[in-house]
Amino acid sequence: MAESDRIDKVLWALRVFKTRTEATEACKGGKVKIDGSNAKPSRMVKPGETINVHKGIIQYSYRLRQIPQHRLGAKLVPDYADNLTPQEELDKLRAPVETFFLKRDRGTGRPTKKERREMEEAWDKFDIAAGYGLDDDDDTE
Repeated sequence: MAESDRIDKVLWALRVFKTRTEATEACKGGKVKIDGSNAKPSRMVKPGETINVHKGIIQYSYRLRQIPQHRLGAKLVPDYADNLTPQEELDKLRAPVETFFLKRDRGTGRPTKKERREMEEAWDKFDIAAGYGLDDDDDTE
C-alpha cells in the first residue's frame, strides 16, 4: 500500500471523475481543494486529508482513509474514503428543474422590439441560473 499518490489519480480511482483527464482539468480549474488550499494535479495526497471537489452545483467533501492502488469498484469506495458531503448539498441533485420555453410560430420572422422586451421580462421572472449562483457573466466589479 502506497503512503501517498497524485490527487488526480486518487480522484479517478475513487470514481469522483470518469476519467483521469477530467480529474486533472478539475484540479487545474481550481475546483479541487485539499484541506482548504487549491490542489494542482501533481499534488501528493496522504490518508487523513480532506478533499473538497466542486462539481456542477455541488461541493463534495471526502476524507481519505487509504490510497487506492487502482480504480475501484463502486462498492469498495467507502473502504478508501469517507463521504463527508452534507445532505443539503446532495439535495441539490434532486431539486426540481424549471423549464421555460418561448414558442414562436414558424415564419413570423424576428421578434419586434416590443416582443423582445416581453420575452426578456418573462425570462427574468423564471431566471433559474440566478438561484444557483451560476451567473458568472457579471464580472463588472
